[in-house]
Amino acid sequence: MPAKVWLLIIGMALNVTGSSFLWPINTIFMHEHLGKSLTVAGLVLLMNSGAGIIGNLTGGLLFDRLGGYRTIMLGVLISFTTSFLLIWFHDFWSYSILLVFMGFGMGIVFPSMYALAGTMWKEGGRKAFNRIYIAQNVGVALGAALGGLAASYSFTLSFISCASLSFFFLMIVWFGFKGIDEKKSGGVQTVFSQKKRIHNKPAFIALLILCGGYLLAWIGYVQWQSTIASYTQDLGVTLKMYSLLWTVNGLFIVLGQPLVNLFLKKWLHSTSSQILVGYVIFIVSFIIVGNAKDLSGFMIAMVVLTIGEMLVWPGVPSIAAELAPQGRAGFYQGIVNSTATGGRMLGPLFGGMVADLFNISILFQTIMGLMVIAFMLTIVYSRNRHSFKKQDTSQPAAL
Repeated sequence: MPAKVWLLIIGMALNVTGSSFLWPINTIFMHEHLGKSLTVAGLVLLMNSGAGIIGNLTGGLLFDRLGGYRTIMLGVLISFTTSFLLIWFHDFWSYSILLVFMGFGMGIVFPSMYALAGTMWKEGGRKAFNRIYIAQNVGVALGAALGGLAASYSFTLSFISCASLSFFFLMIVWFGFKGIDEKKSGGVQTVFSQKKRIHNKPAFIALLILCGGYLLAWIGYVQWQSTIASYTQDLGVTLKMYSLLWTVNGLFIVLGQPLVNLFLKKWLHSTSSQILVGYVIFIVSFIIVGNAKDLSGFMIAMVVLTIGEMLVWPGVPSIAAELAPQGRAGFYQGIVNSTATGGRMLGPLFGGMVADLFNISILFQTIMGLMVIAFMLTIVYSRNRHSFKKQDTSQPAAL
């Protein structure tokens, strides 16, 4: 593996670790410390995710025009500046505004990191993206664990830690990424960069059906980062204990992958069946969390949730790659990524509103209902998958 890819992996781990100091405590900080409702906290996180979508599309366009080094540098400068300002300014309005700018900066960074990984290690194929994905999960595990520990002493300590790691990432980009031949990279295709008409409609409709369930699954999943985070506090689960849940999540993804691969090889031979089983496991995890009263209950629910995540999250992009006509893989993956970000954007607000208007039990029942709908949409795709043919590669590339 090229040395520059190692730098990308280290940089990604530092970047995600820094951001992970904040995202598990965002809802807790706004709800418990600043006295805002779960709905208001969810609205702020929605704007943060919305800014991330804009940043993602902006980062893709800038990568095409300016190259990876300049684009990543711009995103990191925005992220570092906002995280540094959070140390001094974290009243509600300052926190909300800075969180939006941080989401925009982080959004700029990610597409360029993935694009550089693929172009600098072309012979690595999927390995390059898998290494970046693993680096993300290592960052989530470390950041969640250390972030919860820091916040248990002082929220300001969490802000300082986030800014410090962002600064280290800035130094890696500044000194380590120079000389990257970004102009030779193919750039990043975004949804809005595609201008051709949709000729292969069956495959495109199949993708939309699949992504409909994917969106609902993400709306449910992000409750662990918002409403469930606050719910654990009400039951006496400390921030240290809560952060341990995400540590287990990240470590299980990294260390449990061989076992999951063995299970898939023996029992689940199609990607759609893999996703269906994942949705069922998601439902089971919410049944468990709905009855959890202490750390052990939440820990069991998190382990079950993580197993479902390992089946669903890689499965949907894999099917998108199979459905994509020649020359449109980037466009199809862009739709998948936008769907996931949309779920992360809508989930906190949706969960906060349901919890505020009704109660947390109704929210869990609602999320299970959404998972059932996601399961049914995947069934629709699975039963008709043989009719969703790729366009003949001899024809001009189309959507």
